[in-house]
Amino acid sequence: MLSNNQEAFLAMLRAGLWEQKVRLSKSEDIDFYEISRLAEEQAVVGLIAAGIEHLEDVKVPQGLVLQLVGTTLQIEQQNTSMNTFIATLMEKVSSEGIYALLVKGQGVAQCYERPLWRTSGDVDLVMDELNYEAAKSYFKTICHEEGIEINNRLHIDYTIGSWVVELHGSLRNGLWDRMDKGIDQALHNSLSSENERLWNCNGTTIRLPLVDDDIIFVFTHILQHFFRNGIGMRQICDWCRLIWKYKDSLNHSLLESRIRNMRILTEWRAFAALAVYH
Repeated sequence: MLSNNQEAFLAMLRAGLWEQKVRLSKSEDIDFYEISRLAEEQAVVGLIAAGIEHLEDVKVPQGLVLQLVGTTLQIEQQNTSMNTFIATLMEKVSSEGIYALLVKGQGVAQCYERPLWRTSGDVDLVMDELNYEAAKSYFKTICHEEGIEINNRLHIDYTIGSWVVELHGSLRNGLWDRMDKGIDQALHNSLSSENERLWNCNGTTIRLPLVDDDIIFVFTHILQHFFRNGIGMRQICDWCRLIWKYKDSLNHSLLESRIRNMRILTEWRAFAALAVYH
């Protein structure tokens, strides 16, 4: 059973996620500083800040409002700087003849009502094995620090200035073979398709996975964290916004067949119940 604070947190999260009005019951028992702590913990401060704007029946303590506004402005500035970095980086990568897709992060952020209010993480690039090897050689010349490569997953990270860039030659999560096979098929589809999904980032064209494939990438990434070390609400919100943004263009029959073939139907239903009912 959820506490009043947890129920209020989810109500405000919904309000911020969908830009809808919200009324809080039992408001006298709500500790808004605890809600702020949960927002920090779950990496959804921007959504809770947006949710406050839609509160109809409760006044949040002014000191906390100012604190959340300040943090949200920092998130906005961080995202603006990251977008500038991504635009410059992808121009350089492209000029080197390296073909890569931007996955997760800033690409998924574009599905939100306020992309700049989503808490950002690292920059993730995915490519085939040939481009992965070329990218490694190039990034060694421009990075300040090189991470340790995970060879069996074709994964390595580089620190460039204040940003961490992760290179992926595969998006497998190693949980079970049928899932990895489905991920491989989706990645091959996005990398080889002529129907590109593009994002105009500060005047630079950024390639993103096709949405039918991105749904698979985002959800299987959730499962990887869920089964190994836990997940936060931001990842659930990413999945919800991606599905919502493209609800009219998703290939539902393809999605269902992939979910069944990858044997993740039970997990999909469980997270769908969480998304729909909470």
